[in-house]
Amino acid sequence: GALKNVIAIAAGAAIGAGLGDSARAAVVTRGFAEMTRLATAMGAQAETLAGLSGLGDLVLTCTSEQSRNFRYGQALGRGAAFDAATTVEGAATARAVASLAPRIGLEMPVATTVSGLAEGRIVMEEALGTLLNRPLKEE
Repeated sequence: GALKNVIAIAAGAAIGAGLGDSARAAVVTRGFAEMTRLATAMGAQAETLAGLSGLGDLVLTCTSEQSRNFRYGQALGRGAAFDAATTVEGAATARAVASLAPRIGLEMPVATTVSGLAEGRIVMEEALGTLLNRPLKEE
């Protein structure tokens, strides 16, 4: 469930950068595949993520202006400041997942990219290239 916030930051960044809803849909789709990989690696059943508390919550968080994580991503995408007093759970989650993924042998490009973007290690153009220009494969 915490990974939905990471994906919402990435979706918000795509929207904030002016890439539109198709780019957001691509990020959400790849993010859902990433969530599923991590969840199943940790012992969950993939079907669990397909319900309202998985996919439903992900879609809502990645499309709602009420989502702090989505709004934070929009600010990153625009290169704008974001209220530092606002809690953005997804940034810390992205760092944790980026650290965990290599230890358990998973590729988690959305989480790794969001972590780098939130920490200022990569710029928006690099982040978008990583998120949207990955080779096509079954997700």
